[in-house]
Amino acid sequence: MRIAVCVNHVPDTETKIKIAADKRAIDPAGVNYMLSPYDEIAVEQGLRLREKFGGEVIALGLGGEQHKETLRKALAMGVDRAVLLKDEAERDSFAVAQGLAEELTALHPDVLLFGRQSIDYDSAQVGTLVAEMLGLPSVAVVVKMEVEDGKVICEREIEGGHEVVETQLPAVFLTQKGLNEPRYPSLKGIMAAKKKPIEEKPAIAVDVRVEAIVMHKPPAKGSGKIVGTDKSAVPELVKLLHDEAKVL
Repeated sequence: MRIAVCVNHVPDTETKIKIAADKRAIDPAGVNYMLSPYDEIAVEQGLRLREKFGGEVIALGLGGEQHKETLRKALAMGVDRAVLLKDEAERDSFAVAQGLAEELTALHPDVLLFGRQSIDYDSAQVGTLVAEMLGLPSVAVVVKMEVEDGKVICEREIEGGHEVVETQLPAVFLTQKGLNEPRYPSLKGIMAAKKKPIEEKPAIAVDVRVEAIVMHKPPAKGSGKIVGTDKSAVPELVKLLHDEAKVL
């Protein structure tokens, strides 16, 4: 079985984000980066499928030189090889998907895994865009996955519950928390990952359809207001929710 996992290089969840001087991107100074947490789940699922069915797991990333750090993490977890589609320019989701789809067309994976979304822009578009470009079925927000004889039965989250769906391979799957618990890279894996080569290829040139015009932080939260400590405060609370908060 050939398994491809697409991964992204994102700011660490504990990093304090600052807006760059041009107000169109984040300031990279002092920012620590990491493998997107949902992508870790995708990598783990790929490794489990390989352990059960054999074959290879290929980690695929699109971005600049710094993305090698994330691919090294995937190698340390146990993927067989890594490919960087190199492009230092900013891309929108559609342009990222085009670059990945071009490479994946040549790879012909049986299983194609993404995290449900990347935690930087949270657009949750790339995986399903790639599936559409490749003409493959896709299942998103997967929390359970059973593969047998080329058939896949998935349980996925929907609003208010879970849905069970069935599809055939090859297919695209977008992983959600709860599907598995990603393994920690072992010391042996970390040392081996440092020696493994990362294949570099230029990402295909595409037009960017969406660009950031201005970026700003959300307004700071205001101070709270206590209107009372017993039931006598209810009328005033209702009034404030209606007139000020405008949620009633």
